[in-house]
Amino acid sequence: MQTTLQTFWGMDVNVWWFLVFGAVISGYAILDGFDLGAGALHLFLKKEQSRRIAINAIGPMFDGNEVWLVIGGGALFAGFPVAYAAIFSAFYIPFMVFLTGIIVRAVSIEFRSKQPMEWWRRGWDIAYCVSSIVIAFCLGLMLGNIALGIPLNADHEFSGNWLSFINPFSLLIAVTTLSLFMLHGAIYLGMKTENRLYTRLTVLAKNFTIFFVISFALSTFYSLLYIPHLSDRIRSNPALFVLPLIMTLAIANIPRCLKKRNFRLGFLSSSITIAALLVLVAVEVFPFLVYSPQYPGHSITVQNAAASPKTMGILLTIALIGTPLVLLYTGFVFWTFKGKVKLDEMSL
Repeated sequence: MQTTLQTFWGMDVNVWWFLVFGAVISGYAILDGFDLGAGALHLFLKKEQSRRIAINAIGPMFDGNEVWLVIGGGALFAGFPVAYAAIFSAFYIPFMVFLTGIIVRAVSIEFRSKQPMEWWRRGWDIAYCVSSIVIAFCLGLMLGNIALGIPLNADHEFSGNWLSFINPFSLLIAVTTLSLFMLHGAIYLGMKTENRLYTRLTVLAKNFTIFFVISFALSTFYSLLYIPHLSDRIRSNPALFVLPLIMTLAIANIPRCLKKRNFRLGFLSSSITIAALLVLVAVEVFPFLVYSPQYPGHSITVQNAAASPKTMGILLTIALIGTPLVLLYTGFVFWTFKGKVKLDEMSL
């Protein structure tokens, strides 16, 4: 899994598209991560008013945040169709569970306020919370398997069994992803709330910080002991040590921000943590898009999985035009709905 730093920073279009795809996935994880986390902790909020405020805090955001997922899927399909085929066939079951969760979560948010009965709202609250947990868990499960590698044959087709994605490392990454999203969501809700709910979320954010740190430590120790290829590049390139250093400092800054009730800076720190984790994975797996542990020669790379150079050039041109527009839209939504959430007759 060794590649020179010069190759990583090469300017060919395949590498550029790999960076674009990674940036889009990072954007999705940061943006959809906080509303998935808000959903995963939903049942920790006991009062009806608290739950309504929490849902209205993410209500204007979650649809737009999922746009980044669509862009990521499109980027993988258009730029690296071979990898797209292998990944979707390997993770068919978790992808179906993931998409079901996406549907249930959206329906739960929209339907919860349609009837005043307590049993109706409680049922959709449970569906909302469970679906958010399932989505986050599936994302972590797939990320863990991409980092670990999946079995491929000589035709770059998935050759494992349908349950091979269930393994100790991927389960640890799934739990770590869930804990990080719950922390991220609690911090975001802390920015959007006040009074007793604000105090409750401060306590929850501190608890989820502990949950994340324990999960992250276990995942790190397991990978260092049993999956050495996930740290080869950092060991061979000391300059890359800055990446885990940045991530560690960001994690350490979260409890400091919570103690000072500075949720904005805490949200920035949790966002940096998510991005740094994904960058670390990208650095370690590059140039592989799908690594085959049993037969490394069967692995899918940014070179053997890429579309034609002309296609990649066109895609990069589209990305240069479209990405700023998506960023502008995301910024506009955040600016429009900035500030604390207040319930009114238009609230969910």
